[in-house]
This record gives sequence, structure tokens and C-alpha cells, in this order.
Amino acid sequence: MPDGPLIVQSDKTLLLEVDHEQAAACRRAIAPFAELERAPEHIHTYRLTPLGLWNARAAGHDAEQVVNTLLDYSRYPVPHGLLVDIAETMARYGRLQLLSHPTHGLVLHATDVAVLTEVLRSKRTSGLVGMRIDESTVIVHPSERGHLKQVLVKLGWPAEDLAGYVDGEAHEIDLDDRDWSMRPYQAEAVETFWHGGSGVVVLPCGAGKTIVGAGAMAEAKATTLILVTNTVSARQWRDELVRRTTLTAEEIGEYSGARKEVRPVTIATYQVLTTKRKGVYTHLELLDARDWGLILYDEVHLLPAPIFRMTADLQARRRLGLTATLVREDGREDEVFSLIGPKRYDAPWKDIESQGWIAPAECVEVRLDLPHAVRMAYASSEPEDRYRIASTAKAKTDVVRHLVDSHEGEQVLVIGQYLDQLEHLSETIGAPLITGATTVNERQRLFEGFRQGEISTLVVSKVANFSIDLPEASVAIQVSGTFGSRQEEAQRLGRIMRPKADGKTAHFYTVVTRDTVDAEFAAHRQRFLAEQGYAYTIVDAEDLLAQA
Repeated sequence: MPDGPLIVQSDKTLLLEVDHEQAAACRRAIAPFAELERAPEHIHTYRLTPLGLWNARAAGHDAEQVVNTLLDYSRYPVPHGLLVDIAETMARYGRLQLLSHPTHGLVLHATDVAVLTEVLRSKRTSGLVGMRIDESTVIVHPSERGHLKQVLVKLGWPAEDLAGYVDGEAHEIDLDDRDWSMRPYQAEAVETFWHGGSGVVVLPCGAGKTIVGAGAMAEAKATTLILVTNTVSARQWRDELVRRTTLTAEEIGEYSGARKEVRPVTIATYQVLTTKRKGVYTHLELLDARDWGLILYDEVHLLPAPIFRMTADLQARRRLGLTATLVREDGREDEVFSLIGPKRYDAPWKDIESQGWIAPAECVEVRLDLPHAVRMAYASSEPEDRYRIASTAKAKTDVVRHLVDSHEGEQVLVIGQYLDQLEHLSETIGAPLITGATTVNERQRLFEGFRQGEISTLVVSKVANFSIDLPEASVAIQVSGTFGSRQEEAQRLGRIMRPKADGKTAHFYTVVTRDTVDAEFAAHRQRFLAEQGYAYTIVDAEDLLAQA
């Protein structure tokens, strides 16, 4: 089209004009294969990467679809060389296949013999494969299935894993949906995952990822190991499974710092699995404690590095990763792709919102100035100290107090990174504080009080970033965060996105110190949400407080 919203450039960047009438449709169309890099006010910059294109290919999109999307929305002629490169990059996926051979077990088969010859000449594949059966097939040591997939992605030839899975120990699990029904997108996510065998489902916070996990368990009808971020999350999973499936509480074990129960369905924390004693992971036996038929990874974007290493040995098991964003600040998305599986299903946040399954949200950035004396201290401090100085500016307290007062009668979360700042805010606004030092029982008590409306405001550290179910929370005020973490921003917005009984809009405030690294990190943090279609309104703190 002559006046499309997209400018496609030969350096693999895509520029999207945000104010164009077709911008929303274009954003949805390019989301399966393009990654947002920058999101200022008017022009958003996306980039085409091999991993993004391979994810699209694994999800069933072919090069023709990608090319046609670019041609349909581009304002100018699309560089021919780029179109060729897209086709050739996507064609790399699946030229190598992991298959189950009737005689030789696990094999790596090539539809292109030259590719197999090339990867076998790499030192990286040495020790991972065995004898060559014929010119297009080589034996793979079963224990190296995951490691080989990691290496092949890094070599630029991602293997399509068609070797199948063990069924695991059978265990009857059905959905108990007498008084509820799976939402259409949840059913589609389960079906797409099950058809693909292993992989990742990406859904907004509050969109019911646990239900997708339960649906996958009902398909597998096998013993299941569920890995979660913390003990509170483990207990929420247990309660939800008892409510939504035919499982009883006695069939579900908790494997955490507090308990070590192994049952047909076992929910373990990442922390306990990655605990080392004298250099040894002491709880690794859990991975072999049962003949697991399914392994679920909650908040897969937070997987600790040791879990990747453990997952490399679990390739014969079906694996499902659940997350609101596949963004990883450590750049290890390729590890998720190769070891958990490719992205199987991804629902845009705004689509789920428009269907009424998550609350509409208004994002506001409140900017304030540092007083002159603090500004001078900031300017003369070491770079590593500047974020803390800017993030914990005393002036943020007045803004938080004003915002809490202006949302009287609503359920408010005040979220931050620095404990002394949170303790000060907790005392100032008279709200309970939850940090990593708060006991699990006390956390559960406070969260339950908040859910019941007995507590209207909670001050929370990053322990509340993920896997905390607080349906009535409608306002979040962020005062500091983990530097420029996009996934943390998405998780924090997600705390308030459960649909409200009265249909209210959720409000997400981030309080930022102007002309500091606090503002720079805030801009970076907002990138993922900008990709999902959320715009931040910027207001000045002085103007805001003048309204009081």
C-alpha cells in the first residue's frame, strides 16, 4: 500500500509510525516475527532476528506470510535483499531434524547433507553425536539431545525436534469444569502446545496461564513436575489445581524450603532445585523421583541458569513454559528456544483486553526533579551509585502519598527495589510491608487480607513481581525497579490486570527522577509494554501535587 505505517530497511530494522490509522493492525501482524527495540512517542523501531524468524517458523508461519506482511504494510518498496534473507533464514529451521530411528534410537537427520557435514565438522558437536548411519543421518547420544539442540541454534542451524516423548507414569487428571469453562484463547494455547509437543505459551499476566497448565496436564494424564518461582506461588498453583481439576490436595506435593513432598503432581521452587551444598545440587534427584510425563515451567523468563542445565537432560519429557513475556535481560532467549521449545502461542495483551479478559490499563509516568544539593551529589557520585540516589529521591514520598490518597477506596500496591525506601514509605502511608524477609505465612496472611479488602494498600518489594494472585488490585505505584528490566515492568503492570467486578480501568504509575539514569532505565523498561500497545502519559510531579 502506498501509505502504509511501516518503513522496512535493509539493515533489518522496521520503523512503525505509531499514529498511523493502521499501526495497531500492523503491530499485531509483525509481532510473531519482529522484536521491538525502541519505543519513543511517534516511531517504534523493530528488528528482524534469526531467533524471531525461527520462532515464527516453529509456530507455523512461513516465509511467504512474513514477506507478504511486510509488503502489505510497507510505505516504500521493501529491499529485495532483505526478503531473500528472510526466506533463507527461515529455511534454516528444520533442515536438521531429531528423529526416533527404529534401530538406532535417537538420530539427527538432514534434508540437506551439506548442512549435516558442516555442523559435524564443528568442534562444538564433538562428543554429542556418534556413528554416521548414512550420508544424511548420524546417531545422537540420548543424554545429549538438549545439549546438541543448544549447539545447533548457536551454529545457526536450529533442529526441529520430532523425536517424540516418553508418556511418563500415567495419572488420571481431568478438568473439573462444571461451573466454569476454558476461555477460547486458553483452549487454543493448550491445543497448539500439545500439537507441538514442547514449547512456550505467552499470555498476559492475569489471563489465566495456570488454566493453560491445567489443560496441558489433562491432555498428558501423567505425573507432572511444576517448577515455580517461590513457595507462595507453589501454594497458589496447588489451590488452583484443586479448584479446576479432578486432583485432590493429597495428590499434589510441595517441594520447597519448608516441605519435601513427592507426589503424582509435585510443585517445586526454582530456589530449592538450585540450592547447592559443597558444590553439589542436593535436590537433583527430584528430576528422577518419578517417571514424569510433563514438566511445567512457570514464569519461564525467570529460569535460573542451573535450571537450563538440568532441562538439557529432560528432553524426552514434554515441557511447557508459561510466561507473560519471553524477554530475558540476560539474552538467553535462545536457551529457552532450544531447551524448553519454541514459542507455540502468543496472545497480544490488547487483544485479550478488548475481549474483556484482562482489565484496561492507564500508564502514567510522574517526573520530578532532584533538589539542587542532591543533584550535585548525584553528579559527583560513582556511576554504580547513581541509580540508587535517583530512585530513592525523598520527593517520591510526597507523590506516592498523593496518589494513594487520590485512589482512596481502591486496592493499591506500592512497589519498589530498595528496602530502606520501602520501609520509609510503609511508615509514611501506614501500610504493611512485604519483602523477601517476610515469612511465607505472614506473606500469605497479608495477601489474603488484601484480597478480602481488609487491607487497602500494600508496600511490596520485588517478591511480588510474579506469580502473586491479587485480583482486586487496581492501582500500582512503582518507585524503583531492577534497573531497566522490561520483563519486570510487564510483571508489575500484570499485578493489576485481573478484570475488575465493576469494569474499572487499572492505573499503573511509575515515579521517575528527571535527567538521571532513573529516567533512562524507565524508558528502557517501557519497551515491552509499548510493543503491546500501552502508551505512557507523562505528568510533572509539581503539577500533580498542585491539584491536592
